[in-house]
Amino acid sequence: MPGPAHPRPAPDLADIERDPLGYLLEVLRLEYHGAETGEDVYSGASLPQLHGRVYGGQVLAQSLLAAGATVPAGRLPHSMHGYFLRAGDIHQPVDLAVERLRDGRSFSARRTHAYQGGKAILSMIASFQEDQDGIEHTSQMPDAPDPEDVTSAHDVLAKIDHPIAHFWSRQTAFDVRHVDGSLYLAPGAQRTDHQLVWMRSRGPVPDDQILHRALLAYACDQIMLEPVLRQAGHSWQTPGLSIASLDHAMWWHRDVHVDEWLLYVQSSSSAQGSRGLGAARVFAQDGTLVASIAQEGMIRVPD
Repeated sequence: MPGPAHPRPAPDLADIERDPLGYLLEVLRLEYHGAETGEDVYSGASLPQLHGRVYGGQVLAQSLLAAGATVPAGRLPHSMHGYFLRAGDIHQPVDLAVERLRDGRSFSARRTHAYQGGKAILSMIASFQEDQDGIEHTSQMPDAPDPEDVTSAHDVLAKIDHPIAHFWSRQTAFDVRHVDGSLYLAPGAQRTDHQLVWMRSRGPVPDDQILHRALLAYACDQIMLEPVLRQAGHSWQTPGLSIASLDHAMWWHRDVHVDEWLLYVQSSSSAQGSRGLGAARVFAQDGTLVASIAQEGMIRVPD
């Protein structure tokens, strides 16, 4: 288990607003602490959040990057399964301990525990594989309008004088475009358990495939449970709404480039017991399926 966490200085919000993607990339740059002990231990900072809790997609990405730093060169993550155990505190660093489970001829398996104050906030296992030939087949991307013809959530929220709107329009690293309108301000026009969302980083990302795959994990966490809200006729502004990710599963099928437009084809098959399940297939703009995702979350709304 890593040692005790130490508070870090508060980030300069002006720097974040000037370059939110650059700031995110800096947050994902982990510090290695195993030089003396030989252990695979890393630490990272956190992005600011209005509620003061660590964003789940951030610690997912950090855990994957920490695991990826320990695998043989040329092996990329193809699957990840993680459980969110506790809410994290953005004012404390995230400590990441990697366990090397196996290195085979083609695959490597790693387990990462993310800690704060000696307590686990996330437990994740990931598998990495060398590039290999094999059977090829893929689902077809559904018809969708061009992303340039879809209104950006940032443009809508930038017109609103409110701390939440200010945060989502100026401090986020991804441009998010809901084909049938977002749920930031109001419920959808109709109840449905499906939605289409275009997403792209707000600037170029270094040509590092593990980083791109980690950023996909980072970005998707903010929309995975929206089909549950959409089907129930709720929005992010529903009074008393309490929502939190419980677990997250992800499969990368092919190379992904988060600085190019990606279409999230989302659905929700079930909601019950204050939990909802969201799923997504992620396509590149040329129709290539690059990833599949599933997430269950706690969703509570007052009667």
